[in-house]
Amino acid sequence: MDRMKRLLLVALLAAPLPALAQEKFIVVASTTSTEQSGLFGYLLPIFQKKTGIQVRVVALGTGQALDLARRGDADVVFVHARSAEEKFLEEGQGVKRFPVMYKDTGQGMGPALNTAQAMNAYILSDRGTWISFKNRGDLVISVEGDKRLFNQYGVMLVNPQKHPNVKKELGQTFVDWVISPEGQNAIAGYKIGAEQLFFPNANQPGA
Repeated sequence: MDRMKRLLLVALLAAPLPALAQEKFIVVASTTSTEQSGLFGYLLPIFQKKTGIQVRVVALGTGQALDLARRGDADVVFVHARSAEEKFLEEGQGVKRFPVMYKDTGQGMGPALNTAQAMNAYILSDRGTWISFKNRGDLVISVEGDKRLFNQYGVMLVNPQKHPNVKKELGQTFVDWVISPEGQNAIAGYKIGAEQLFFPNANQPGA
């Protein structure tokens, strides 16, 4: 009888344990400004609380983030329009009346602001990172509010037909939430002091 009990115990120990629920997460390739401005730090806990989906952000430049998505190494991209950024740089390099052309620091927006502060130089910065930037020194805003400086963000699912490993359902849940009234209100609600950093417009015609 004791032998049977021991055999039964061994059999139970050898039996496979119930599979633990897999952690739900997606990888979002994004610009540095969404992270360094603090937007993701504010936004993602709200999304995770609602859906149970964790978001792992890879913060790169727009071009690098899109390249990451093209390789299928991300589920969602949250970036500026690359064509608009390239057009802006091309136009800047073609302006002959300025003795100094635009220079790419090769850094994220936060480190680039630090470089400008150290050099006492002009820099183009997004509003969100500027407001959250503490090491301003003598830097002040020269121009803001000009429509020509408008730089739209967009969010989209990486093509699951080209990359079958993309977490289509989880990624689409994130995309749908960002552009939903709840997500848009959350983005608008991110403030430092009394200053609003981002102005969502997914529900406006032509956005």
